Amino acid sequence: MSDVRCRFAPAPSGFLHVGGAHTALFSWLYARHHGGSFVVRIEDTDERRVSQGAVEAIMSSLSWLGVDWDEGLDKGGRYGPYVQSQRLDLYRRVAEQLEAGGHAYPCFCTPQELEERRKAALARGERPGYDGRCRRLTPEEREQKRSEGLTFAVRFATPGRDVVVRDLIRGEQTVAAAEIEDFIVLRSNGTPTYLLAAAVDDREMKLTHIIRGEDLYPSTPRQLLIFAALEADPPQYAHLPLILGPDRAKLSKRHGAITVESFREQGFLAEAMLNYLALLGWSPGEDREVIGRDEMIRRFDLADVSHHPAIFDTQKLEWLNGHYIRKCSDADLAERILPFLHAAGLAADADTVRAAVPHIRERMRTLAEGAGWLRFLFVEEVTPDEKAQKMIASVDSDYLMEAAKRLEAVQDWNDEEVKGALDEVASTRGLSRTKGWQPIRAAVTGSTVSPPLPESIALLGKERAVARLAAAAKA
Repeated sequence: MSDVRCRFAPAPSGFLHVGGAHTALFSWLYARHHGGSFVVRIEDTDERRVSQGAVEAIMSSLSWLGVDWDEGLDKGGRYGPYVQSQRLDLYRRVAEQLEAGGHAYPCFCTPQELEERRKAALARGERPGYDGRCRRLTPEEREQKRSEGLTFAVRFATPGRDVVVRDLIRGEQTVAAAEIEDFIVLRSNGTPTYLLAAAVDDREMKLTHIIRGEDLYPSTPRQLLIFAALEADPPQYAHLPLILGPDRAKLSKRHGAITVESFREQGFLAEAMLNYLALLGWSPGEDREVIGRDEMIRRFDLADVSHHPAIFDTQKLEWLNGHYIRKCSDADLAERILPFLHAAGLAADADTVRAAVPHIRERMRTLAEGAGWLRFLFVEEVTPDEKAQKMIASVDSDYLMEAAKRLEAVQDWNDEEVKGALDEVASTRGLSRTKGWQPIRAAVTGSTVSPPLPESIALLGKERAVARLAAAAKA
């Protein structure tokens, strides 16, 4: 099936939503599994949904995930351009072709008139659909209205027959003719609606499989009618189930992060994100929770995609991210954490971070969390947070000064020697390690949570560790 051609066609309305990334991934996996082509096309004909910089943001997120494309945007290809606003003449020609063939007609109804009729239909207890008024105009009446300079949209003339939708995930369903009213294909400003533009481009770009979200399923019977009117074979459709939040509502901002970029900024690894998205609604069998990119491609099959909604569980994603973090080498993990430290304005060096990562790897859930734990190593002075301030205040200043003196006396500066000095300080007060070390941790790192304390102090260095304890004792 090397002739398989799939696409991802986002509207450039902002950063890439995880739902969009999920759709792109499944379409990409299907194309790669069959040795076919994957196309990225930008659907920007609705100006209300276009945001500055969104195209670049979408491309960046796809590239970060490792979802590469064969045609589109920066790649070019035989069927370009791959931005719909650059293809407007094509859509207008097709609209004219449909009208000439009796499959479409000009509609002169204004938005205000349509709204009034909709309200009237509701008041009568009727379904508020288009009443076909302009479809009944004679050719002479249409020409008269055009000659008067009246603006008009172009509506598709539905043939009044049921439409059978054969979906690779949902199976076969018949949509009754009564449920499909005459729909607009070209707006009065000359721009196409999604129904026309997507169908025309899918035909022109010779796409074989359209894998998209379930929310677009209602458009499918209408687009099948357009294909039939153009005497073109339609692609095969597969509509993926929605992604829901833990409360089973459609995933939205109230559930927290919902864009790929936001998860990237929080320090999630691309491998973990790709793995997690792949298993939302698809199973390779054997109750697998960890699967790499190459194996995904090898095993992906639309037959294994569920038609039930998938639940996006951030806690499970964090667990999976931790798994991938623990698989990283020290050098790799340090290289991934460094940008987060630099973004915070810290002059972190790779050698220190590399020495520190073995002490935080097992507890890390995200790269940002790891960077937060290492921050104390790259600041001149720490400002204890609220919990740390309370912990420091729980002991008298003599205790912290004693800790400073013990550390200053350490000759062979290493983890074990530092640990011995800390134990001596705690024992002088009859304290356990937990109670004796916490105030020292708070003074040295500014937090009650850090890498193991002896290793933290050893990495920080004697001079800075002693100075921080002395400063906390005097505060």
